[in-house]
This record gives sequence, C-alpha cells and structure tokens, in this order.
Amino acid sequence: MLTEEQLAAALVALPGWQQGDHEIRKVYDFDSYAGALRFVHRITDLAEARNHHPEILIEFARVTLSVHSHDVDGITKRDINFAHAVDD
Repeated sequence: MLTEEQLAAALVALPGWQQGDHEIRKVYDFDSYAGALRFVHRITDLAEARNHHPEILIEFARVTLSVHSHDVDGITKRDINFAHAVDD
C-alpha cells in the first residue's frame, strides 16, 4: 500500500484523479451517452487484460472511475499504473 506521501506524489502526474477514502477516482465527461459507453468498453478491455477492475459509474455522458486494490483495501502502485493506462 502506498504511503500518503507516495500517493500525493503519484497524483501530481495524474491530472483530474483525486484521492478518496480507500481509492483514487476521476470523473470523465463526454458529448453523448454513446461516447461514455465507448470509453467504458475500452476500460473493460484494459481491466480484463490487467486483471484489475475499477468501479464504474455511468451517468448519461459522465463516467466516474474508482480504483483501489481490494486485497489490501487501499491504494497501491498497481492502481496508479492503471490510472496512467486509462489516461494514455
């Protein structure tokens, strides 16, 4: 699990990502529902390939991703790497 200092440093390189209680999260806004779903489908493929699955909330053209490592109930380097992959 990352320390508070490690997490703060990692989030500097992840614009829009914020720390929650036990997760990092980011809100993405799209022009349409279809655009939001295309993004979610891309994230689904990424999550399956990495065997690391975020919580996904779809609200019409807005998608909120929340990522944490269930095995430690906190945020790890794996979560940071996943966030970078999503934003690439």
